[in-house]
Amino acid sequence: MRPLLLGLAALSLHAAGPGEVVLNLEPTAEHPRNSEGAFVTLRDGSVLFVHTQFYGGASDHSAARLVARRSADGGRIWDASPRTVLENEGGANVMSVSLLRLQDGRLALFYLLKNSWLDCRPHVRFSSDEAESWSAPVRMADAPGYFVLNNDRVIQLRGGRLLAPVAFHRSRGENPDSNKIFDSRAIALWLTSEDAGATWSETPQWQALPVPATRTGLQEPGIVELVDGSLLSWFRTDQGVQYECRSTDRGYQWTAVAPGPMHSPASPASLKLLPDGSLLGVWNDHSGEFAFEAGKRTPLVAAVSPDGGRTWPVKRLLEDDPDGWYCYTAIHLLEDAVLLAYCAGDSKVGGLNRLRLRRLPLDMLR
Repeated sequence: MRPLLLGLAALSLHAAGPGEVVLNLEPTAEHPRNSEGAFVTLRDGSVLFVHTQFYGGASDHSAARLVARRSADGGRIWDASPRTVLENEGGANVMSVSLLRLQDGRLALFYLLKNSWLDCRPHVRFSSDEAESWSAPVRMADAPGYFVLNNDRVIQLRGGRLLAPVAFHRSRGENPDSNKIFDSRAIALWLTSEDAGATWSETPQWQALPVPATRTGLQEPGIVELVDGSLLSWFRTDQGVQYECRSTDRGYQWTAVAPGPMHSPASPASLKLLPDGSLLGVWNDHSGEFAFEAGKRTPLVAAVSPDGGRTWPVKRLLEDDPDGWYCYTAIHLLEDAVLLAYCAGDSKVGGLNRLRLRRLPLDMLR
């Protein structure tokens, strides 16, 4: 039997928010950062959560592995100790997990394998035994360079096609060990697989921010399939708003990128389709409806859109600590609740170093 704990210890909450915080993973000397992850429900009904555990520092290029915890009661109680899923096989680290139950029944584990400032590419492994073991990795991008695939981002369309939204960052030099060569201004593109992840290619279009970009370009894209089969993709920018585009042909062609309704700092948003066809969104809402400080990744808000992300009339405040740093949210739907996992740092522990899991009853979103 796995040792279990109720994850309410060592809390540093500013606001209770709706639902309950079920686990805080605090930074320690051994593991100075616990960050971004993803969920999947296993066949026995338990929930698996995989995230990045750093052990060589707390920067995005510090050494890190992927670890997992399970919950047997719908996300209320979690394993006390994590199990290693994937040791660091990169020159820097492995991080940014997406988990997906494929239509053929297998599990897919997506992650970034980061070797240097010149080489960061997404990979995928598969499991046919409910995450007890994983296949050899499949590299999803053959082109060299620095690609970013955020956590909890890969989707499988109803017709079976897999889509992974990625940001590509060009290099300004040749020294793989120097962060000075990294251009933070990204273009966005989509990787696709028609054979359940065995092979991957780029879709025909890529997108760029249509205004002068000082810092971001189109960073950290996401994607969701709507009820009508159309696709919505969105992007973190430095323009005070998430930009977006849409596709009606499974991601081959996209509308022009334009500002969307989600006002935010340069911080990623997360969206998932709810059972009733509405959208659940979680982001740092800087629309003015809640108090915020310009440029900071607070507050954190959960919102519901009845019209495919065009408006967000229902909003619930999750976190509002003015010193908080809330981002990289994973969303997982249960029958009666939503599990959220997100970085919940502050100036004391570092913005990305504490990982928080929250359980939110679905009726709190109505």
